[in-house]
Amino acid sequence: MNIQTVPSSPFDDQKPGTSGLRKKVSVFQAPHYLENFVQSIFDIIGAVPGSTLVLGGDGRYYNREAIQVILKMAAANGFGKVLVGRDGILSTPAASCVIRKYGTFGGIILSASHNPGGSDGDFGIKYNTANGGPAPEKITEAVFARSRALESYRIVEAPDVALDRIGATALGDMAVEVIDPVADYAELMESLFDFDAIRAMIRGGFRLRFDAMHAVTGPYGGEILEKRLGAPAGTVINGEPLPDFGKGHPDPNLTYAHELVEIMNGADAPDFGAASDGDGDRNMILGRRFFVTPSDSLAVIAANATLAPGYAAGLAGVARSMPTSAAADRVAAKLGIPCYETPTGWKFFGNLMDAEKVTLCGEESFGTGSSHVREKDGLWAVLFWLNILAKKSLSVEEIVYRHWAEYGRNVYSRHDYEGLPSDAAAGVMAHVESQFPALPGQRFGGYQVKFCDDFSYTDPIDGSVSTGQGLRIGFEDGSRIVFRLSGTGTEGATLRLYLEAFEPDPAKHHADAQQALAGLIGIAHDLSQLKPRTGREQPTVIT
Repeated sequence: MNIQTVPSSPFDDQKPGTSGLRKKVSVFQAPHYLENFVQSIFDIIGAVPGSTLVLGGDGRYYNREAIQVILKMAAANGFGKVLVGRDGILSTPAASCVIRKYGTFGGIILSASHNPGGSDGDFGIKYNTANGGPAPEKITEAVFARSRALESYRIVEAPDVALDRIGATALGDMAVEVIDPVADYAELMESLFDFDAIRAMIRGGFRLRFDAMHAVTGPYGGEILEKRLGAPAGTVINGEPLPDFGKGHPDPNLTYAHELVEIMNGADAPDFGAASDGDGDRNMILGRRFFVTPSDSLAVIAANATLAPGYAAGLAGVARSMPTSAAADRVAAKLGIPCYETPTGWKFFGNLMDAEKVTLCGEESFGTGSSHVREKDGLWAVLFWLNILAKKSLSVEEIVYRHWAEYGRNVYSRHDYEGLPSDAAAGVMAHVESQFPALPGQRFGGYQVKFCDDFSYTDPIDGSVSTGQGLRIGFEDGSRIVFRLSGTGTEGATLRLYLEAFEPDPAKHHADAQQALAGLIGIAHDLSQLKPRTGREQPTVIT
């Protein structure tokens, strides 16, 4: 085996965000850039010689080329085996499933999640640990520190490995095993949900659409929804994974999943619609002319969890990210189980799940999941909803309205301002925070400020502290406004504005969210001076 040690120079911009390192494709294509980051990962994780690694991605542009580089570097760094998805495909939740099922040392996932793809789009890479979840901050910070001092990397000089055929081949002293990217995940889903009940519902005339957005979940949806559950051919739309996602934006929300939204709002709309994102870890749930917010989706799943065989014994607890609405808190309180509020980023849920403190977790950014893996899981959420629908024999809309009648409605919305100049976005945040000393006790119309802070989190399992997680303004009636800069973009800055008000009166549950939140929206804009500071009249996306 011809191992080369290639001299290189460190980079100072390889700091992972909330879900790995994300940059433009052209940045990763620069000489030594990908290699330096991968070598930094290998240097820090300290895998024992002969360890097994999982490798795959969402099929976006540069996925195949990066996999060949990583395979050759893994061989040079002493790994004994790499499990890689056929054609380099492996959804993020499926990668977590494979890591956990086969007890591997960890895995490398190539994805920029819901960010656009193509030659001028985004690319990403992250390391997942042996529990199947994203590396914690102590590892990502160490990788970043190593990347700023790295002077060389190790790689095997060898031909590329064929990725289109299932089976094992040798790469130097290392085995490369190409696996079916769907099989292990589909088997896990079948163990969690009542597939017989869902099949019967579909045979009875229930109609659904699943939009894979030309991203990684096309093969997963085809195998599970159409082949195993018997949904008609064509149920999965945009099912072929493409390097540029069909020139679309693979973010399952009301703006970017517009084809599905039009279908579900049409005269002959199906009973149920859903979409997933670039790497398969996010989801959007729709009924006929009805949108379920991710916050409400988490709460409804929690309230009905025992309808699914895999959760029949009940829940240990629930966790949600801080910007997610408190709808799940109300369910947890009634069930007598804990509800944890964490920073944004799935890695914060991992410790809670490993310690068996929670079973379900979710983020308002269209991510929902459970302890079956250590990632959010888009198709899992879709199957959970199908399980609930099959058991309750109600429409999506009826299920949500009955849930609100029992628990009250947390009226909720998120306004995204994408691609802002970084200094303008930082200026908005600084301006809001500068008012915090004087805000408590102030009244704005019918709202009186109770508290304001920059959210910080002390992990109850390992004691680690995370600060600077978002600016919160809470009101006496439980309403709140949150400002947060996103850590998932690659260009400019994304400022997110979250708005939430609690409405206990069922007579007011049919109100449009934007109208119901109009007062809070006005307060948020007045306090932040968002329009004059950014020049934006409207959000890029409203959900």
